[in-house]
Amino acid sequence: MAIVYDASSKTFNLSTSKTSYVLKVLDSNHVAHVYWGKKIKAKNLDYVLRSKNWGSFLTNTDNIDDFMLEMTPQEYPGYGSTDLRTPAVELQFSDGTSATDFRYESHNIYAGKNKLNNLPATYVEDENEAMTLELTLVDSLKNVKLILSYSVFEEFDAITRSVKIINESNEDVNINRVLSANVDFRDSDYELLQLSGAWARERHIIRKEIRSGSQSIESRRGSSSHAQNPFMALVRKDTTEQHGEVYGFSLIYSGNFLANVEVDMYENARAQIGINPFDFTWLLKSKEEFTAPEAVLVYSNEGLTGMSHIYNCLYGKRLCKGKYRDEVRPILINNWEATYFDFNETKIKEIAREATNLGMELFVLDDGWFGKRDDDNSSLGDWFVNEEKLKGGLNKLATEINEMGLQFGLWFEPEMVSPISELYKEHPDWCIHIPGRNRSEARRQLILDYSREDVCNYIIEKISEVLSSAPISYVKWDMNRNMSEIGSAKLPANRQREVAHRYILGLYKVLEEITTRFPDVLFESCSGGGGRFDPGMLYYMPQTWTSDNTDAIERLKIQFGTSMVYPNASIGCHVSAVPNHQVDRITPIETRGVVAMSGNFGYELDITKLPESEKEIIKEQVKLYKEIRETIQFGKCYRLSSPFENNDIAWMFISKDCEEIIVSFVRTLAKPNSKFISLKLVGLDESSKYEILGENIIVGGDELMNIGLNVPELKGDYQAKMWRLKKVK
Repeated sequence: MAIVYDASSKTFNLSTSKTSYVLKVLDSNHVAHVYWGKKIKAKNLDYVLRSKNWGSFLTNTDNIDDFMLEMTPQEYPGYGSTDLRTPAVELQFSDGTSATDFRYESHNIYAGKNKLNNLPATYVEDENEAMTLELTLVDSLKNVKLILSYSVFEEFDAITRSVKIINESNEDVNINRVLSANVDFRDSDYELLQLSGAWARERHIIRKEIRSGSQSIESRRGSSSHAQNPFMALVRKDTTEQHGEVYGFSLIYSGNFLANVEVDMYENARAQIGINPFDFTWLLKSKEEFTAPEAVLVYSNEGLTGMSHIYNCLYGKRLCKGKYRDEVRPILINNWEATYFDFNETKIKEIAREATNLGMELFVLDDGWFGKRDDDNSSLGDWFVNEEKLKGGLNKLATEINEMGLQFGLWFEPEMVSPISELYKEHPDWCIHIPGRNRSEARRQLILDYSREDVCNYIIEKISEVLSSAPISYVKWDMNRNMSEIGSAKLPANRQREVAHRYILGLYKVLEEITTRFPDVLFESCSGGGGRFDPGMLYYMPQTWTSDNTDAIERLKIQFGTSMVYPNASIGCHVSAVPNHQVDRITPIETRGVVAMSGNFGYELDITKLPESEKEIIKEQVKLYKEIRETIQFGKCYRLSSPFENNDIAWMFISKDCEEIIVSFVRTLAKPNSKFISLKLVGLDESSKYEILGENIIVGGDELMNIGLNVPELKGDYQAKMWRLKKVK
């Protein structure tokens, strides 16, 4: 069984296929964290929890000598009752105090996993896929309860955690801090790995040794953000891609988050993840409850790749949902970098016709098709067709493109409103704002107040009208600014610090309704590229536009970092024009193709202007990707050589049936008289033989892993090579 309770020692053992997570109810009814790591057989681990006279000023808990919560690894520490480290929960009561004392009251173990209230989360398709433990803790003085939920995905090798606060008192309670997971480690010999960056260089891998005090990864921008991703990992200092211990923390949430590691004065690490307490307070009325987002905890002793495979598989199979979860994704052409706002239906059809000739499958009409949108100054919120550009409207255009053999997709930015728009003229109070303060614009737009039910309902109906008006099979859902002057005209003063979280709840409501109404539409999320590439959005939309930066060399780092957590099929990758529109770099089209074939493949350039020689290359790229996309989108990804450390970068994919291997290599800069490179592969069957297609060579799996593939001599900067291997039967 995945969860076993030993009544004699009051110990809970949560077991996945390879890991154990152990917690224990102490005699004082506090809940202690005992162990998390490689799977163990022992049933009683009481000896792990040790105490001594620290000879310090620490406060005894319950006035028991040498029993100090500050020196006890806890499951979910509160504030103000002898543990003065960073709490996981902080409440404020009607008497103005904030000290809490949560202790074990009861527990419940059941098969399966319940849905979270109004929040995205992992799910089961059969109750035997997971077991759930619910621990109920109570602060008896204030009559407030915590329910800590742990769901164990035994075969997926992951544990999810969430928290519910229930106010059973007759008074109001303010929630000032409620994190989704807390883990107290018994040492601090770790490095912190995070995915950080900025617009156009998202999710770069940063890895540094943790130190005394707190170190945080957080967003205060209203979204998970380009700057930080709601993920962190604690890794042992000798951990590599294939070897060593990794503890991963990922939050299924799209708003302000905090991932924090505190190293206390006794060199113990406390790791936490959840909603950012910054500018957050939630008024919990009597008899109400509040549910925090779900955190996904992953342990691997098989290096970073081992952790990635667990997240990739769980998120691909039990977070993504709907028709396209298990279907190969179409090769698309997007007109954005081809035309920007300067197009009409004639130009769009020219690009679509050429895309058909080259074998592409989906045409996506990007920004500029609605309202009076000839630039980014106006019309967001006015979701009706600009028939001056598109004579006859969307239905006529989409039908004609369908007749060419292409599916038709459409760009929206439904969370925003332009001050120059019909919607804003009619409803100036529908944006996030503070009365009397300046309404600061970014990209000449404001944010619609999704904390308001009337705004959410309006958007649901307007987007539904458009999607019902034409044969639209794909939607790119964009969001292009962060929050400022956060306030809502609908909420009272004592609820204004709820706006950012209520916005996310409103967004999830809108996404749930629209994706349910249109189950046959493939939705792709976007936020200025990768500004909201997070598990919360992945629940509703099975793929994400990875970055607005389409430069092949910059994409190496972005895509490497993204693969740490997110499934291959969720990563949108396009070939674009050169000089690249973001960094002005010129790279060969062959290299652009190799790099873009690392996820969902597509193009973003004016293919009507390319020479015939490049069109022939594109035709071959499209043909090849159709043959290998199932392996790339749904196989296992292995990072062989990192762009953060090396001039030569490599990665590979192995198909689900282990019959096909795709290996990619990029040399960034040419070197004179450089050494021969042999690329050692991983994850193969050493007793099998593999044919290197196109080279008429058969090599043993043991040779490929211990000697490697010979990389040919590549001349010039930004050169690439791809190999396709098949297992010999």
